[in-house]
Amino acid sequence: MKTSILFTKRLQLRIVTLSDLSKIHELLSMPEVDQYNALGIPTNKEVTAVYLDEWIDSYEMRKEFVFSLNSIVDDSFIGLVSLKIGNPKYSIASIWYKLHPDFWGKGYATESTKVILQFGFKEVGLHRIEAGCAIDNIGSIRVLEKVGMIREGHKRKVLPLKAGWSDNYEFAMLEEDWQNG
Repeated sequence: MKTSILFTKRLQLRIVTLSDLSKIHELLSMPEVDQYNALGIPTNKEVTAVYLDEWIDSYEMRKEFVFSLNSIVDDSFIGLVSLKIGNPKYSIASIWYKLHPDFWGKGYATESTKVILQFGFKEVGLHRIEAGCAIDNIGSIRVLEKVGMIREGHKRKVLPLKAGWSDNYEFAMLEEDWQNG
């Protein structure tokens, strides 16, 4: 399984490394990025380093693939995208992404999500990939719909956000949906 670098027309996706700490900390510390994020803003760089260490360990165990999104043109850091593997018996994974606000609305989330879905189905051999997002997160809803994921459910007050408990939409795509898309 080739997993260290993926490419799209505009993006290089590479597995995060310790050298990404400053950029990731800056991204996770932005209130607008945190608005629909249950993780919360890290209190300092050491907290971010713990997340980064966990992502690196999870990659080594093939449990989660967290990629840094970078522009092919100038190597600008755009954000993060992840494929987190669930119970292998069910051949399911979930995806998440976080982009720097300077890059919102430019198609990067859609572009990176498409390549992560392809990676999950073709390289990892998954049967199902899921994603969830707060019902007020219109940008994420649009991304998930654009890539062909199907809204399957609505969970009530499941996300502990700064603004209070939020409902969550559940999206999914099956391998057969990907092949037929």
